[in-house]
Amino acid sequence: MKRIVLEIFLAILLCSTASAQTSVWKIEKGPTVFFLGGTCHLLRPSDFPLPPEFDRAYRASDLLVFETDLRQLNSPETQRKLMSKALYTDGSTLDQHLSPRTYERLKRYCGDNGIPVELLRKFKPSILAVMMEAAELAKLNATSEGVDLHFYRQAKRDGKAVKGLETVDEQIAFLADMGREDEDGFVRHALQEVASMGPFYESLVAAWKQGDTERLHELLIADFQKTPELYKSLLTDRNENWLPKIDAYGQTPQKEFFLVGIGHLVGPDGILASLRRKGYKVETF
Repeated sequence: MKRIVLEIFLAILLCSTASAQTSVWKIEKGPTVFFLGGTCHLLRPSDFPLPPEFDRAYRASDLLVFETDLRQLNSPETQRKLMSKALYTDGSTLDQHLSPRTYERLKRYCGDNGIPVELLRKFKPSILAVMMEAAELAKLNATSEGVDLHFYRQAKRDGKAVKGLETVDEQIAFLADMGREDEDGFVRHALQEVASMGPFYESLVAAWKQGDTERLHELLIADFQKTPELYKSLLTDRNENWLPKIDAYGQTPQKEFFLVGIGHLVGPDGILASLRRKGYKVETF
């Protein structure tokens, strides 16, 4: 249900080509050329160097376009904004929004991981889920140095221009609203996910590196599509908002390298399919 939380950290992938072999695509139409790279937002030091196609696309590009402004995303002001959206403001607490059984499961998880559950009672489920997944990923030595941050830092060092497709405030709103319609089910599913985070993460990163689209679909998309409202608000609606911007960038003489969570690029609702319908030639790079 909630694997899209990893859209902030990892990536999701579905592709109509069963052997993509890369997570970077070259897009062409007439004189227009740009690149699209599907990213994992959290990686381990052992996952570097990245697949070589990423470096090739970076070197061939004049401008990098991320989901949002990564400098602002990591600023203290943004963290304060996120916290203001992360907490219940109506005087209620998390246990009042969960069934007794789910809250007991949460308490057991917290006890097993040395987390005082009382510290979490004011947090909304979406932020709680992110915190739990971040804690589990930290155990695996995953850091914030994923594909996006890696190339953002490299672009700043090299003096390349960087842009964002949406505002930080929009990303905060997407995150804060997750699970709002079914908070108990959301937390229940989050607890199931963190219980198997180690094997899941290993499989996900391996499949992403190998371009194993069938395995990635099995890991992520099939489950995510079972929650149509979340799928629409966090994936398809955002894709529709980004497409005109990507199309407009493509009309400029410079070459762009778009780096976004890979679930936005592929599949029947993905940006790659939409670009094909617009007459673009799409091929792995």
